[in-house]
Amino acid sequence: MNDSKSPRNRVAAHIRELPKSGIRDFFELVMSMDDIISLGVGEPDFVTPWGIREATIYSLEKGHTSYTSNLGLLSLRQQACEYVRKDFGVSYDAESECIVTVGVSEGLDLILRAILEVGDEVVYHEPCYVSYPACIKMAQAKPLPLVTTEEDGFSLDPAKLKSTLTDRTKVLLLNFPNNPTGANLSRDQKKEIAEIAVAHDLIVITDEIYAELTYGERSPSIAAFPGMKERTVFLHGFSKAFAMTGFRIGYACGPSDLIDAMMKIHQYSMLCASIMGQEAAKEALKNGRRDMESMKSAYLTRRNMIVKRLNNIGLPCVNPEGAFYVYPNISSTGLSSQEFATRLLKEERVAVVPGTAFSQEGEKHVRCAYAVSTSDLETALDRIKGFVERVRSENKTSPGFRKHKKDKVAIAN
Repeated sequence: MNDSKSPRNRVAAHIRELPKSGIRDFFELVMSMDDIISLGVGEPDFVTPWGIREATIYSLEKGHTSYTSNLGLLSLRQQACEYVRKDFGVSYDAESECIVTVGVSEGLDLILRAILEVGDEVVYHEPCYVSYPACIKMAQAKPLPLVTTEEDGFSLDPAKLKSTLTDRTKVLLLNFPNNPTGANLSRDQKKEIAEIAVAHDLIVITDEIYAELTYGERSPSIAAFPGMKERTVFLHGFSKAFAMTGFRIGYACGPSDLIDAMMKIHQYSMLCASIMGQEAAKEALKNGRRDMESMKSAYLTRRNMIVKRLNNIGLPCVNPEGAFYVYPNISSTGLSSQEFATRLLKEERVAVVPGTAFSQEGEKHVRCAYAVSTSDLETALDRIKGFVERVRSENKTSPGFRKHKKDKVAIAN
């Protein structure tokens, strides 16, 4: 071997170029510190309800420790399809139009790899969950971000969507209620978006993992609108509304040819989701609604508290219509989102996520998850208030500080 030659790159170019997750990078710092109140990780603070845990234990006692079908337990797929019919307004065949996945994240990865080719474009809205642009790039397609704004309540404007599309756009990826903003879509918006998807022959992927955590009236899934079932892949799971993050169970419903293509990849990579997790998911669908509604009620109380307090502190935020996040505007502090999050962590022991983890446009924001106890949330907000007041005091005495103009934002009532 010629030592003068540079070693060949052993990592594929499209993977070398992927950035590390802004959330995980920041939480490496958080995990190195003690006594932190975390408003950062998007995970329910509730333990999985006992009935679901008991069903998991019972499945082990009965010796359910084997592989399942690549598609997942038929009994779970039947329950999931019935749940989607009743709660989301779309009917699917459990045998050919549903697959159980290792969380919604695997479902997203499977469908993107199954349908995308080099040069295809995927339109998605920002700010967004950190995995979306990365998964698109791993499928060797081109991410095409559509920026949503505070002025629009971080909702997707159908007119902007239409102007973003090109001849290479194949897929529209939606996530409402949204992570990190809590924004949602109205029935009329879904109708307009559906009409655009049909007119431009788009495949739509709708990630509705937070759908049950909608605080107002819930409209049907976009898959239920005319012309949409045959072009939509519906992603859903148990992590958020049922507090089952560690179970890693999700599912996808869609046209049989797309589900079959997803299964081909799934069978060679994951093979199947855990049978114990699938048994737990069956119990969640059968008897988990009361616990789910109780958790949602607690999130709503916390949402009202955090929105009111942040607005009073002078960190205005759009009122979230779903999920368990707020996305306050921090521009009045004069700090970047990274500076704000890092200083708040080190000086007040409160963790939030820099907005730049979710979008290049996120510099003016941080994400706060209110999936924590009310007492911890009150303490964290007191600390944020003290921190912001101190920063503003520093700014007034700093001769080099240039005051930022206060952005016009939508303030929650």
